[in-house]
Amino acid sequence: MVGGLDTSYPALIQQASLWQGVRSLTAPGATGTDIAVALASSGYYCGYAAHSSCSAEDTLLSGSKEQLDGQLNNANASYRGHVLEVTRPGSYFTWCTRNNNFTNRSQKVVSLFRLV
Repeated sequence: MVGGLDTSYPALIQQASLWQGVRSLTAPGATGTDIAVALASSGYYCGYAAHSSCSAEDTLLSGSKEQLDGQLNNANASYRGHVLEVTRPGSYFTWCTRNNNFTNRSQKVVSLFRLV
């Protein structure tokens, strides 16, 4: 999540409104914060805190795992992710960090959701 189209850096999880308006269909016990932590860490942590599909020792809170490398070098090369249901209508700004040098080559997406 980014704050808007005019920013080129990630928003804090607490400031990104998307995470309060989604639920995981693949990990029903996960909160929005759990989902955000899992996605941001490429699955290295299964969530912020333990939930139905995430054991306590695999969470960010546990502190039992080796600290995640800043370049994700100790995270798995592939990650299945989450299937998400958006429960709150709105406009959400996301981005692709691949080939992004945080200047004029950013690849941003605006997703618009409405309830039907």
